[in-house]
Amino acid sequence: MRAVEITRFGAPEVLVLGERPVPVPGAGELLIAVQASGINRPDVLQRKGLYPMPPGVSDLPGLEVAGTVAGGAEADLRAAGLEVGDAVCALVAGGGYAEFCVAPAVQCLPAPAGLDMIEAASLPETFFTVWQNVFDIARLQPGETLLVQGGSSGIGVTATQIAKAMGCTVIVTAGSDDKCAACVSLGADHAINYKTQDFVAEVKRLTDGRGVDVVLDMVAGDYVAREVECMAPGGRIALIAVQGGAKAGFDAGLVLRKHLAITGSTLRPRSVAYKALIARALRERVWPLIESGRVRPVIHQVFPAAQAAEAHALMESSTHVGKIVLAW
Repeated sequence: MRAVEITRFGAPEVLVLGERPVPVPGAGELLIAVQASGINRPDVLQRKGLYPMPPGVSDLPGLEVAGTVAGGAEADLRAAGLEVGDAVCALVAGGGYAEFCVAPAVQCLPAPAGLDMIEAASLPETFFTVWQNVFDIARLQPGETLLVQGGSSGIGVTATQIAKAMGCTVIVTAGSDDKCAACVSLGADHAINYKTQDFVAEVKRLTDGRGVDVVLDMVAGDYVAREVECMAPGGRIALIAVQGGAKAGFDAGLVLRKHLAITGSTLRPRSVAYKALIARALRERVWPLIESGRVRPVIHQVFPAAQAAEAHALMESSTHVGKIVLAW
């Protein structure tokens, strides 16, 4: 099979199309004939040598795929409610940049009705991450207000749409007026250009001084202290990345007085059983929203798999809105 390999750690050009043996599904796994592979920030970190794969995981990058079921034990197919030939999308711990990929059966979801494979491939990583952090850990409830840092990212547009569909108010930050306009067009109630506006002051103004209930933060660094300032009583900050730095100082007294919770999580090393619970919740709660059109994939650009380096360069430019996908 063809596969995109990381020939050495470094810039995007270290990604090269090569050949690998087709993987063999183990117990509890299905083989997927991949038609499209989603691109995510962790793929970039892995390419740079900053995000090592868990033990036993393929060294090929790629955390999400869409295609058709090509094999697997009958018991595993039955357990997943799938058959050979079914269209699926799946969250994987690695190996997604390839024409074939193995995935835990419980992490394979039917491709939502009405979506093509490109759109389906854009779902798993961001939807699993958003559900885990915003709805499971941070417990965002209908009627509450969510602040999304990086609203134009794949994570951002996903969080915005699901939260709006769940009856929440959404405020996002983005790095340009055009990106802010795009976020509003996708459902955000308010968008703050963090390069020209102070998001703390804007959040306080937009919420009449109350603050937000939940923050989805991919930045960390000095953002955490500023987020503490604009939280509502009982607010929750969900940290999912440290693009602005791993060190964060904040007013612990304010955390105490406001009864705040600051949480952090990573998804890739979590157990298959844990991810299975998220998959079940997505199928029950979110897939109907996608199939009804209330939540939709946002694809910025599709690249042929041989142009994975160009796709990574675009990801690192941060000029995109939504997801970048490789097509096989």
